[in-house]
Amino acid sequence: MVTHRSIVNFIASLLRLGAALGLAIAPEPAQAQGAPKPKRFPQLTLETLDPQARPLAEEIVKISSVGIAGPYNVMLRSPVFAERMKHLLDYLRFNSSLPARLNEFAILIQGRQWTSQVEWYAHYPIALKAGLPASVADDLKANIRPRGMQADEEVVYDVCMTMAAKHEISDELFHKAKATLGEQQFVDLVAVSGTYVTVAMLLSLGEETPPAGKPLPFPEKSR
Repeated sequence: MVTHRSIVNFIASLLRLGAALGLAIAPEPAQAQGAPKPKRFPQLTLETLDPQARPLAEEIVKISSVGIAGPYNVMLRSPVFAERMKHLLDYLRFNSSLPARLNEFAILIQGRQWTSQVEWYAHYPIALKAGLPASVADDLKANIRPRGMQADEEVVYDVCMTMAAKHEISDELFHKAKATLGEQQFVDLVAVSGTYVTVAMLLSLGEETPPAGKPLPFPEKSR
């Protein structure tokens, strides 16, 4: 009858024999040490895309700082979703009632919340160009409540951070935000904030990073 002890003794004998013969008996590693981890979703190109999805990808290339990499590399696996998501992003990025300075601030807040390398890489320069002070963005990156915010920036920060932490806001903050932004801008703020949570989740799913050779915004998260 084969027992657990007899199996253990047999394996030990093989190991001693291997050592005597100068052999190393060990399982081969899954991948070579130090080798880069393969992408979860291989990078799409215009040539490898389904022809039906190519017109959408060509539109994306015109506006995206990462081409069809980043979130689009994941989104395009579901072409209908990608097309509808792009229409939503077109509104939230380019036609929102919220001023671009506040809109990009809201995106950066989610980028920081999710430690999203690609979101921060893509939107930090856009936010500064839109008028967000670098000191505000840099404090946010350092996980510090930004100092020297304008009143409307404080509202954006408090709404986004409170929603993320508590999944609700108080009546006091609601009325303050409504009075500062107005109803449409308030709704668009929550919409862009929530949408970029989705974008951050897609980026995390695909373990997407900034373009090769570009520094990682958040060194504490290597991928």
